[in-house]
Amino acid sequence: MKIKKFDSINVIPFIDIMLVLLVIVLTTASFIAKGAIPLDLPKGESSKELPLKKIEISITKEGRIFYNSKETNIEELKGLLAKVNKKDNVVIRSDKNSKFEYFVQVIDILKNRDIDNITIVTVK
Repeated sequence: MKIKKFDSINVIPFIDIMLVLLVIVLTTASFIAKGAIPLDLPKGESSKELPLKKIEISITKEGRIFYNSKETNIEELKGLLAKVNKKDNVVIRSDKNSKFEYFVQVIDILKNRDIDNITIVTVK
């Protein structure tokens, strides 16, 4: 049996593996940058006392919206928030399983009315 002389290393498989790893890293990084990775954040560590005088908006899992414990819809909410003082405190309670779209709609209405004192309630 003749022993082969080992003069060089075949780096082609190494390059293939590195290219696959590069693709995986770049794909993962783009998902993280876009926020496309779904996160379940049921708890919040930073907590403060809720303001005493407040307007409370609640969003259920099904997308039903309550303004101070009275059921309403998006169009009625726009009218109700048009009458609110811009300095009032608004507290939003949203079910963690509700669609994010409902939360964004409520925030959008508040921002269009220049209401900036917004508190989002979480579980500690």
